[in-house]
Amino acid sequence: MDKTPAEYWNEKFSATDDLIYTETVNRFVEELASPIVAAKKKGKVIDLAGGEGRNSVWFAERGWQAENIDISSAGLTKFLAFAERRGVSEKVFANCADATGFESVLYPVDLGVVAYLQIKQESLAEALECLIDQIKPGGHVIGVWHSRDNMDNDYNGPRDADVRPSVATITEMLSGLPVEIEVLENRDGQVQTKEGLKPSVTLVLKAKVL
Repeated sequence: MDKTPAEYWNEKFSATDDLIYTETVNRFVEELASPIVAAKKKGKVIDLAGGEGRNSVWFAERGWQAENIDISSAGLTKFLAFAERRGVSEKVFANCADATGFESVLYPVDLGVVAYLQIKQESLAEALECLIDQIKPGGHVIGVWHSRDNMDNDYNGPRDADVRPSVATITEMLSGLPVEIEVLENRDGQVQTKEGLKPSVTLVLKAKVL
């Protein structure tokens, strides 16, 4: 019998006490979010499918309230312990929910981040719509994914093209939503692993909510 996504991620996160995805904020999240954080000292962010919370903790350490919404209770347990170690427990919130249908405890927020949520494209469209609904007008959404456009040369990431978006698929998903795309492109990226950074082609998005 196939595992549910929650079972899969709970098993993966529970297999080790270490943070599988490290304590280091994703480089593209940092790049795209840093000007927003610099302009607003006390904002609110949703880190959708944030797992062990490396991005959430980065925001919290900069004075923002950060809500990590993830399907895995095991991942969120590790996130809360990580936040406590870094002294930002009072700034973070854990919300165990499905990315395609959730209610934020921080609603409305200034920023929504979705990094490496590699799910079927119809489900990703639902998740993006749900996320954008939680963001204030004038706020932003930032996305980072393993790109569909160069699967053969990536270091890792899923081999199923339907869980890897492209510039075209994200453009189509956002076409009917109240957003203005500021950045949507493939980058020669790197994946953070315990062995260091490995090459990957990364799709990045930054859009303003209208």
